[in-house]
Amino acid sequence: MNIIITNSTGQPIYDQITSQIKNLILTGVLKEGDALPSMRLLAKELKISVITTKRAYEELEREGFIVSFTGKGSFVASQNLDFLREQRQREIEEYLQQAVDTAKSLDIECEELEDMLRIMYEGE
Repeated sequence: MNIIITNSTGQPIYDQITSQIKNLILTGVLKEGDALPSMRLLAKELKISVITTKRAYEELEREGFIVSFTGKGSFVASQNLDFLREQRQREIEEYLQQAVDTAKSLDIECEELEDMLRIMYEGE
């Protein structure tokens, strides 16, 4: 599992781990029943505290992405991918609403905002 941690984003490390693992699950890279590295191993690989990986795994478990068994480890949970995808779409809608509100406050027309979005989307 390839997780990249950066200090330049201002995003907490546990949150970076959580969002990257969620993305791996939602895109099908990690499938139901796949084992995750132990908290200690992941901490060692990323050169971070075990407490940080523990917090990330607890968050993933709380949100239903993984299940953990004492002495066995953590595994990708059985889940409704359509429901999880819907959750992520709601997050996108929130970000887009912020962009729309900002654009309106600057008198940017909808067509100009659409052009910006299209350029950003196709530029990746």
